[in-house]
Amino acid sequence: MTNQITLKGEPIVVEGTLPTVGEPAPQFTLKDLDNKEVSLSDFKGKRVLVSVFPDINTRVCDIQTVRFFQISKDLENTVILNISNNTKEDLESWCATKGVDAIMLHDDEKTFAETYGLWLPKLEALARSIFVIDEDGTLLYRELVPETAQEPDYDTALSYLQ
Repeated sequence: MTNQITLKGEPIVVEGTLPTVGEPAPQFTLKDLDNKEVSLSDFKGKRVLVSVFPDINTRVCDIQTVRFFQISKDLENTVILNISNNTKEDLESWCATKGVDAIMLHDDEKTFAETYGLWLPKLEALARSIFVIDEDGTLLYRELVPETAQEPDYDTALSYLQ
């Protein structure tokens, strides 16, 4: 199945099928900036917000990641996982420049992209999206941002974490 979003008003295809709200969130394992494997199952018992972005070196992705990093400081029993297919070096450089110490995961093999139905072949990147998962691993909320150049709906995502 494919979805469609826009990039500056032009339609682009999103390959795959998004996970279903109310069902267990699909498991994934990606590497962090220390090349350590991080799995969704590592956070059982915590609420998880998965923030997905196409390219950390663009304005909206930067804003999204900084905003969730700032918000995360006020959330109890919650972890935010930032995912893109940027290189490890791109993500490290961005974190160093911004002074951000966040969980940054890189999807080099497109495994997360395929599992969550978020691949943008035209951009060779992940579609901007948000997923909120409860302590038991159930997907509570998902947002596939309809316009790549837009920020996600922070308030709605956060309402599922409080």
